[in-house]
Amino acid sequence: MRLGIGIGWRPEIATEVEALTGIDWVEAVAENLCADHLPDSLVRLRERGVTVVPHGVSLGLGGADRPAPERLAGLAARAELLGTPLVTEHIAFVRAGGPLTASPRLEAGHLLPVPRTWDALDVLCENVRIAQDALPVPLALENIAALISWPDEELTEGQFLAELVERTGVRLLIDVANLHTNHVNRGEDPAKALDELPVEAIAYVHVAGGVEKDGVWHDTHAHPVTAPVLDVLAELRSRVDPPGVLLERDDAFPPGAELAAELETIRGTLRSAAPVAGARTHALQGALARAALPVRTPRPGARDRTAIAQTSLLSALVAGTPAPEGFDHRRLRVQSRALAAKRADVVAKVAPELPEILGDGYRAAFLSYAMSRPMSGGYRRDAMEFVERILVSGGLPDPVAQRRLTHWWEDRSGPRPPGRTSRLVRAARAVLVAK
Repeated sequence: MRLGIGIGWRPEIATEVEALTGIDWVEAVAENLCADHLPDSLVRLRERGVTVVPHGVSLGLGGADRPAPERLAGLAARAELLGTPLVTEHIAFVRAGGPLTASPRLEAGHLLPVPRTWDALDVLCENVRIAQDALPVPLALENIAALISWPDEELTEGQFLAELVERTGVRLLIDVANLHTNHVNRGEDPAKALDELPVEAIAYVHVAGGVEKDGVWHDTHAHPVTAPVLDVLAELRSRVDPPGVLLERDDAFPPGAELAAELETIRGTLRSAAPVAGARTHALQGALARAALPVRTPRPGARDRTAIAQTSLLSALVAGTPAPEGFDHRRLRVQSRALAAKRADVVAKVAPELPEILGDGYRAAFLSYAMSRPMSGGYRRDAMEFVERILVSGGLPDPVAQRRLTHWWEDRSGPRPPGRTSRLVRAARAVLVAK
């Protein structure tokens, strides 16, 4: 299956994407699409023969829990609606806790790395098989970028991906920007990873921009693609001709002309990095490395052990509990701040009235809230709980902002029994009205 050159479709750049020439396909975040109808822009693109691939971000296939049937059903419905040749997701966990650990459910709001251990691989493979059985088209999984490393890992990234493909037959979505991120943040050689993974299993490739701060690479998808990322793309192209290559951009969207220029740079990199004479040697070395891995029978209790490890890490990141043994505490703090900042950004998008009401104080107020209140029910619920915290803790000195925030909360709280928070909000509003 040849996809060609594509770009990530986002509502903010829908018009620019439609105007681009030479685009063979687009990728859309699955959770941002309705399961029963498409945005007009995607309808028009499909009518032109442009393939649309749904890209999931919430299954958490690397998590200790089995994938939720309702999430799988939603992804399957979007695949059917789009008539897509495949769907994609990530090798990551996004939530932890719950029944397996008898602890509160925690949401990361972000893609977190799974440990490259045999236990985590066993859990991932079973989850992938469950997903494959529930989806109407083939599944491809993406390697993720990471700020932190798990201690006592047993496999390299290439070995982990190769074992996953061998056991499940899943395809790979290789993000070369993520390989570069892991090179800067974790000291991993992208060329070695490419040597070890089965490049023939690649469904397509992601290319994206980022920025380095204080020795840490942040995979922002909000900056231009850098030369080191293009170098990794050239490394990959020297080994295989990928069926598809896609430019990702999720924020700070540039004009259409800049997107077109980045796409042309990607095309030029692919043209100039045709497979070299040593490509067959690389493939042979990778096959030998994969063959050298021991044959291993899954051990009982892998899910329970994985659940405990992931819950311990996520709790440290979002709830301030002690860091698990063996982790780099500085990197954990960086990751914790990054998770809180992303929550603030996403809540500002799903509830744009809040930064408008709170003004310059929005971000500081939300980060203070996030450091003491882990997310447990998605971003819209997070926005509601953030406002509840402000109203219950004494509200705002500006009575106009206080009134607007109270109305905002009441308009969205819906019909439900008045709990303590509801009573306090109503009491606050009554005081305002009396004034």
